[in-house]
Amino acid sequence: MFGKTRIAVTPAVSVSLAVLAAAILAEPARADQDRVVHTHYDGITNDLLTAGLGALGLQSATPPAISDPLHPTTEELRRLAIYNNYRALVDITTKGGYTVLYGPNVKPDGTALDPSMNKGLIAGDEYLAFEKEDDSRTRVTMMVQIPDSFDPTNSCIVTAPSSGSRGVYGAIATAGEWGLKHGCAVAYTDKGTGTGAHDLQNNTVNLMQGQRVDAALAGDDSNFTAKLSESQRAAFDVATPNRFAFKHAHSQLNPEKDWGKNVLRSIKFAFSLLNEKFRGRGIEISKRNTIVIASSVSNGGGASARAVEQDADHLIDGLAVGEPNVNPKFSSKFTIVQGGGPALAAHSRPVIDYITLVNVFQACADLANPTAPFNFAASPQRCANLHAKGLLTSTTQTAQAAEAQKIINDFGILPEQNIVQPVLWFAYVPQAIAVTYANAYGRFSVLDNLCNYSFAGTAGGVPAPLAPNVEATIFGTSNGIPPTATVSLINNAAPGGAKEDRASTLDQNLDGALCLRSLATGKDATTGTPLAGTARDQARRIAEGVEDIIASGNLHRTPAIFVTGRSDGILPPNFASRAYFGLNNVVEGSLSPLHYYEVTNAQHLDNINALPGFDTIYIPLHRYFIQAMDLMYDHLRHGRALPPSQVVHTVPRGGTPGAAPPITISNVPAIADAPPANALITFANGQVNIPN
Repeated sequence: MFGKTRIAVTPAVSVSLAVLAAAILAEPARADQDRVVHTHYDGITNDLLTAGLGALGLQSATPPAISDPLHPTTEELRRLAIYNNYRALVDITTKGGYTVLYGPNVKPDGTALDPSMNKGLIAGDEYLAFEKEDDSRTRVTMMVQIPDSFDPTNSCIVTAPSSGSRGVYGAIATAGEWGLKHGCAVAYTDKGTGTGAHDLQNNTVNLMQGQRVDAALAGDDSNFTAKLSESQRAAFDVATPNRFAFKHAHSQLNPEKDWGKNVLRSIKFAFSLLNEKFRGRGIEISKRNTIVIASSVSNGGGASARAVEQDADHLIDGLAVGEPNVNPKFSSKFTIVQGGGPALAAHSRPVIDYITLVNVFQACADLANPTAPFNFAASPQRCANLHAKGLLTSTTQTAQAAEAQKIINDFGILPEQNIVQPVLWFAYVPQAIAVTYANAYGRFSVLDNLCNYSFAGTAGGVPAPLAPNVEATIFGTSNGIPPTATVSLINNAAPGGAKEDRASTLDQNLDGALCLRSLATGKDATTGTPLAGTARDQARRIAEGVEDIIASGNLHRTPAIFVTGRSDGILPPNFASRAYFGLNNVVEGSLSPLHYYEVTNAQHLDNINALPGFDTIYIPLHRYFIQAMDLMYDHLRHGRALPPSQVVHTVPRGGTPGAAPPITISNVPAIADAPPANALITFANGQVNIPN
């Protein structure tokens, strides 16, 4: 059906991935990879971009079916992963722009074809492999997709490291779609995050393609197995039953420190595969005759930016990323000013700093924004207990909420983000990031139960086994950072026994949030005194991990584009994109290659735009990611000058929440080649100037 014979490995089949690969491969393993799984998709029954679902299948509210819920095939897991990852990154409503401004049925020139007639299926080859570094296997999955439209005489490669903590298909809707439509090979990597979910009670893990097997049978083919002895696991299961370890949080590798290297290795993997594929044509595909654009969004965008910084082999020709998670080195040589307001000198804070601050105060600040859409998780008790601990001085609930919001904004988080923060809190975004990243940076084991947090399925709010059918498909449904796929965040220290975090106390586990904040700053979050003993050692480990992921700001004159939404409530511009723009100008001066486009009325998660109340106020940032890619490709291929850094002023759709009118081009004007002076973003005299 798919062009090549495939062998499915289910939890009931004790066959290693090595056997699977041997049955599929026609070529021997490459020198830098052990085993490669290769499949050709015909573009009719199945394809690279949509897993055969097509534009309307991806839009459907009904997930693709699993024939045997307890034993999904690898193709069913792949299809489910593509379906969920695609929908997680874009607004899939037609009124919001899907199938009109973007989507599989929209041609590279922007022409929207009838999605019922033009599904957007793309034929080609897909290759999967684990990275191999030195003589040991890392748990990093790489994937290269080569569309049948790839022209070796007009060669191009686009990198697509996954966003967030997602698996290897995590950038399929962004860099993946753009690259495949333009006939480029796409080099993906899960960058050491991805869905590696180790069920410690039952000792099952995922293989590279998502199958669930016993950890002992999986061996080196495991996507992630926690580093525990059998006696340690048994004792842990008795003390804290039904828990999971996740790859990003518990690999003890601080994967973020290698994100740039992962991207560079994926590019080399792509070159290797391209040369094998086209060996008979007498063409050597190399960096000398191939355009390589480092791309993706969010964590993937940050990974590509780091790859450019570390690109000693000069593989990358250009960088075009959306809302990148960059943690720039702090420099006192610049400040940030928006619209002539006060200068911000305390910019360039790392994620663990600002996310743990939000994690402490947001549940209270939500009460200051009662009309914010999906503001369903505000906590009056959080306000009261913050006051009781001396962290808020106000004595009334209304004043306490306003004070909490002011603390967040005075820290450097823009007021434009206030309206989206309540839904992010409701969706556990700050909580999930704070727990996972603290564990990752400090290289903590799942045994550490850092700040008394753990991951588990629940029943009635207490840890319980995950439903077998849910666990069987976790590769296709999880985003890699609990809460996800019905795996919940657990407060082990809840009164009366471990419970789901938010419901564990009336103040939504303020103690856990304060513990994480203390470890992020090295000071007791309540008293401000330096930490001592075990807490001090834990904070030191986290600080060392953060040092390993700080960006230098040196792009080595590589042409670059950052596109960021001003209302980004996850990666605030003052700490990420704006700060990196300033640092790059300090480091590279007048030779700075970075063009920064800040988009009004746009935030981090476009899929939120589909929700009532957000449909009326936000436009898709994805529209501008596509433009950034188009601009970079045109610059590299044809020499077109990149537009200057600017604020792009968009127009919300308006209307009634839940019934906003369809988006039009007038809502999302193009990045301008010659923007008016009052829209220009500039760096002068040690100041990043951002117009309102």
